[in-house]
Amino acid sequence: MDKDKIIAELNRHKKMPYLDFRLKQETEEFTDTLFYTLFDTNTPVGVNLEMLENKFNHLMDKACMELEKPSEELWNSYIAQLPLILEKLNLDAEAILNCDPASLSIQEIYMAYPGFYAISIYRLAHELYMAGVPLIPRLMTEYAHRQTGVDINPGAKIGKSFFIDHATGVVIGETAIIHDNVKIYQGVTLGALYVAKNLEKTKRHPTIENNVTIYANATILGGETVVGANSIIGGNAWITESVPPNSKVYHTPEIKIKTAPNV
Repeated sequence: MDKDKIIAELNRHKKMPYLDFRLKQETEEFTDTLFYTLFDTNTPVGVNLEMLENKFNHLMDKACMELEKPSEELWNSYIAQLPLILEKLNLDAEAILNCDPASLSIQEIYMAYPGFYAISIYRLAHELYMAGVPLIPRLMTEYAHRQTGVDINPGAKIGKSFFIDHATGVVIGETAIIHDNVKIYQGVTLGALYVAKNLEKTKRHPTIENNVTIYANATILGGETVVGANSIIGGNAWITESVPPNSKVYHTPEIKIKTAPNV
């Protein structure tokens, strides 16, 4: 097959809707600028907010190519929420500092903890998700997912003082609800019990109430599953039904140790 035929065949099979992958790259640049605007001491907030508005409008032009563009007041409404988002993120950072004995300073939390970064990008994306912005919030959280190993859907609802330790492998689904002062360790999944497209508008992921700790590799599934306040979920637990408040749930594996003689 000659080159012209190859090109023709590629174009014939290119049946996807309008895709401009610059949207992905530019969303990642927007996300970085937004993060630095909130946290970097040397970044001028006023100058960057104007830059971010231009970037955002450019992104919206691409993201809404085949959709109705949301109100022009959206950006002003969004930046009005930034002080509250920053206040929540500062509480998240303090929760990590207070809970993790390995943390040496608050600066270390902001600059080196992947869990904090993932939570930050989630909170920034969540407000856009709630405002009905298409695609951009998901691109933001997937950017954080790629960098941290933490997959938080921007539709999830997460309360104050949230702590993710070690981060890698955490999955939090779109309809999950997490209340205040919750601690989650690596490998935890807050997922759906069933996966079917007709469940798109239903609550598929669990609710975690106040002051719950979920240890590594626990899996909690189902939209009707509620983990009651002040409960502790042990590592590797598999939960598909509700847990009463003040409970401890644990999985006990059978461990056998054989020591070779005369070694």
